[in-house]
Amino acid sequence: MMTDCTLYEFRGVWVATVYDIDWPKTKDNPEAQKQEFIELLDKIQSLNLNAVFVQVRPTSDAFYDSKINPWSAFLTGVQGKYPGYDPMKFMIEETHKRNMQFHAWLNPYRITTKGTDLSVLADNNPAKLHPEWVLSHNDALFYNPQNQEVINYVATTVFEIVSNYDVDGIHFDEYFYPYGYPPPECDCECGCGCLCTCNCICGCEYVCEDTAENRREVINNLIKTVYRVIKATKPNVEFGVSPFGVWKNKSSDVTGSNTNALEGYYDLYTDSLSWIQDGIIDYIAPQVYWETTNVDNPYETLVKWWASIVDGTKVKLYIGQNINKKETAREVDKEIEINRQYKEVKGNILFSYRDIAENNEGVVEKLQRVYSEKACIRKRNKILKI
Repeated sequence: MMTDCTLYEFRGVWVATVYDIDWPKTKDNPEAQKQEFIELLDKIQSLNLNAVFVQVRPTSDAFYDSKINPWSAFLTGVQGKYPGYDPMKFMIEETHKRNMQFHAWLNPYRITTKGTDLSVLADNNPAKLHPEWVLSHNDALFYNPQNQEVINYVATTVFEIVSNYDVDGIHFDEYFYPYGYPPPECDCECGCGCLCTCNCICGCEYVCEDTAENRREVINNLIKTVYRVIKATKPNVEFGVSPFGVWKNKSSDVTGSNTNALEGYYDLYTDSLSWIQDGIIDYIAPQVYWETTNVDNPYETLVKWWASIVDGTKVKLYIGQNINKKETAREVDKEIEINRQYKEVKGNILFSYRDIAENNEGVVEKLQRVYSEKACIRKRNKILKI
């Protein structure tokens, strides 16, 4: 165990596989994909970052050897086709060689990013095998969060990963109910058949709130179930979620943040505060994707608010920052310095690697300045110097 560490700071980067954002750029070529990932790790290691969050199940598929989910089309161009190696096994080994953490990033409900034709999916895709689990919205498919079999399926997927791979963490991002997913038709005595838009003359605002609360509860159930599965399988593996950066605005709830944005609680049916209060996550990484000068949602206002929320709990706070936005990339060093002013903030996660590789708005030089000193990170109850 290293004992000469003087600085502990979590420094992560999201590596997106969906839409070919970060990795792999090459299809159906194991050696080229391996070399790409090695170069990715070498680059972020040179900047003294110490954790990667790799999207290993972007669309009801797998970047790992699975008996549940088909091989991802983002590897070969064809869903279900064996890529010639086990990408996650390779990535974990290379990441750990560099004393970095590897977090397996999953989108729990997303099936497709575009298109609603189940026939184009691999024959062993759970969505194709169980069409009764599937919902459609905005020309895309996702699993029905209210279906208990879906919750069991997601939990089993997590169990398979944690059991078979030496991951440091399981990570969910904000993809739960899609924004704007409509409420059910009202079941009113008058039989009007309207959508429950909270302004029906039949008074279905009550039905509407019941629907919203039910949606939040089923998401909470998923988070709790996954947490329990992880802790029962490998207690040292951490579970964290990256929710939308605003829980509630103060205008909606006096305990909310002094902001004016879409609200995770009302618009996405996610009660991220309850996950913290109930201790069913190990860390939370709110997506504070605004710049310091934003009038409606100032960066430090949200950092300070989230810091106050985790204060006194066992849940660690990492701030999610979007360096794909030019405004954020230009001031990422300033934002990291703000993070460091709050003892509850244990580090940050950057979205995403592509913007480091392309040096968006000089982000590399800014990271070199604020990360000039190597940082320690905890792995399996040890302290490693990166």
